[in-house]
Amino acid sequence: MSELVADSWRRYLRQLQRHPLRTKAITSGVLAGCSDAIAQKLSGIKTLQIRRLLLIMLYGFAYAGPFGHFLHKLMDHFFKGKKGNSTIAKKVLLEQLTSSPWNNMLFMVYYGLVIEGRPWMLVKNKVKNDYPLVQLTAWRFWPIISWINYQYMPLQFRVLFHSFVASCWAVFLNLKARSAATIKAT
Repeated sequence: MSELVADSWRRYLRQLQRHPLRTKAITSGVLAGCSDAIAQKLSGIKTLQIRRLLLIMLYGFAYAGPFGHFLHKLMDHFFKGKKGNSTIAKKVLLEQLTSSPWNNMLFMVYYGLVIEGRPWMLVKNKVKNDYPLVQLTAWRFWPIISWINYQYMPLQFRVLFHSFVASCWAVFLNLKARSAATIKAT
């Protein structure tokens, strides 16, 4: 079994080296899909909602993976040759002030319009009401993850690491939303 895992990892690394953007996009899509399947199961959904799962995978594949690929390349370009804690802090701050708000807003809009199929006015009101808390919560969690990512992950693994943590984060948020709905219902 361990030989199978080692061989699969070698093949993954080869694809990552030969086709970095494509590999990161596929990885992000697969992890987003796994995350949604787990979240659906844990939230009590009896039958897997395939449409929702595929649309979440599409978001990971078409947006999150490629965005992360280019974001990390751009960050390394901006801070080329600079290392140390002060550089990492600048990267984390820049990421949290730019891509974090944008990504959270975009996902909320995508989820409302595309996945839930709600009209624009309902989505706009939901974003207006929920976005500040979502972003504040993200700023409590993601800077630590970003620090670890910039400190310890080589460039080619940053999207993989981020996508994996984002998958866990999505399951957590889904369970929090479910527990909040359960509390309100009682």
